[in-house]
Amino acid sequence: MALTVGFDLDMTLIDARPGVAAAIDQVGAEFGVALSGSDFASRLGPPLQDMFRDAGMDEAIIPGLMDRYRALYPTVVIATTVALPGAEAAMAAVRALDGRVLVITGKYEPNARLHVEALGWSVDHLRGELWSAGKGAVLREQGAAVYVGDHIGDVQGALAADAVSVAVTTGPCSREDLVDAGAEVVLTSLEQFPSWLADNAGRFAEPIAG
Repeated sequence: MALTVGFDLDMTLIDARPGVAAAIDQVGAEFGVALSGSDFASRLGPPLQDMFRDAGMDEAIIPGLMDRYRALYPTVVIATTVALPGAEAAMAAVRALDGRVLVITGKYEPNARLHVEALGWSVDHLRGELWSAGKGAVLREQGAAVYVGDHIGDVQGALAADAVSVAVTTGPCSREDLVDAGAEVVLTSLEQFPSWLADNAGRFAEPIAG
């Protein structure tokens, strides 16, 4: 079976913060509620509805807030999003080992696909709207040996799938938080991932039949 590596999207492969902040500010203005786009953008990872709850929004209006944000997303966020340093090289390192690349994210799946398409990336499998240990079922189904993410929720997803958790500190979580959550290795960015994968590729090689 080919080596399969899963990646989170926000703040692991991409930086969507400027567009997210702008979209959240617009939603707040349209609904007449106090929302801080910069605060949302600094905490990317958890499900959108939870972030609205944490911002003190009334439960009755959260579905409308979510729908409007998701509708704004393609025009406000996609064009301003950039790949994080090392993202393309990290995926290329998996391909160089004849491996498969997954993107497993908490983001609304249609918008996640728009990001991948806009950046010209080819992935073997993409799933959205999954969070924390909920990512584990898809990672296990796809045979992921490694899952790479920036949040303690990503670490929990990897552990739920019995995959190696590789964490990066490009998101909101500190090295200490990621280690405490159970990450096996913590990198400062994906720029370090190809070297780590080369050093560990033997762990994931198929055994030679005797």
